[in-house]
Amino acid sequence: MAASIAAIVLLGLLSDFVFKKFRMPGLLGMLVIGVAFGPHALGLIKPELMAVSAEIRMVALIVILLRAGLELRRETINRVGRTVLLMTCVPAIFEGVAIFLLAPRMLGLTPLEAAVLGSILAAVSPAVVVPLMLDFIDRRMGTKKGIPTLLLGASSLDDVFVIVVFTILMGMHTGLGGGVLVRLLEIPEAVLLGAALGALTGYVLYRLFERFDLRATKMTIVLISAAVLFTWLEEELRMKISMSALIGVMTVGVILLEKTEHRAHLVSQKLSKLWIFAEILLFVLVGAQVDVDVALKAGLMGAALIIIALIARSIGTYVSLTGSDLNFREKLFCVVSYIPKATV
Repeated sequence: MAASIAAIVLLGLLSDFVFKKFRMPGLLGMLVIGVAFGPHALGLIKPELMAVSAEIRMVALIVILLRAGLELRRETINRVGRTVLLMTCVPAIFEGVAIFLLAPRMLGLTPLEAAVLGSILAAVSPAVVVPLMLDFIDRRMGTKKGIPTLLLGASSLDDVFVIVVFTILMGMHTGLGGGVLVRLLEIPEAVLLGAALGALTGYVLYRLFERFDLRATKMTIVLISAAVLFTWLEEELRMKISMSALIGVMTVGVILLEKTEHRAHLVSQKLSKLWIFAEILLFVLVGAQVDVDVALKAGLMGAALIIIALIARSIGTYVSLTGSDLNFREKLFCVVSYIPKATV
């Protein structure tokens, strides 16, 4: 497995370099490497690595969400809060409804299967959106109106929303789900509980760092470990109570930035370096999950459905921004930035 990781890192770096030379996103090259060397193609990535792929990808996502939280200021969040809430659900609803209406005709699915597919495709990818927005924050681009913060927050809350909708629809599909209203109430429950536990953890870590004056590297290790425990706790409580680990992870960063800004910036710098390694593993392993044969069976109809759904999503994003202080070009930027798809 160690040899597979080494090969992934080297090939990922090489593909990143080559694709950027042709003015294309480096992560696209990492995805291509994953598809080519994954179990559904050449099969050169060891099965034992694929067995722990989900855990590795989650840790990589935690790294970038922690860094996102360490760049989110509470006053900026308060300023864009209304728009964040709209972007949490409106674009996903537009996209999901478009797929629900078109998938039965285009792919021959039942209405319920089409609804499930819509909930799957409606998720935004924090792993794509967050690093780009952090880069804009570092360059002080769009920060006056809080645009990067808007997209950072919305992309995470969007995932909470579509996961709950997916759970409802799968419950209806299998006949094991609870009431729809009860499931919908899990959305605010997951967000509020995740934020509350994140705030508590952030404050405890702040006091810990103040008491022992840890070096930046040790603070980073403690922070990542605490975030991983958040995901474990979410899984353990899943059948009893809803909690969003992703929201909790970001909230920890927000509290640390507010309480000890100097330390927050030091940890953020460490995480930005760690992300170079984590990003390669994340996108290569995501690519390795792709079964090309299954994708090709959907053919042109599948591709057309995705394109139409993204157009519907873009309309929903623009509608969400109505009433904000953004001009047309800034709204268009948000529309494009909110397109990347996730694997939640």
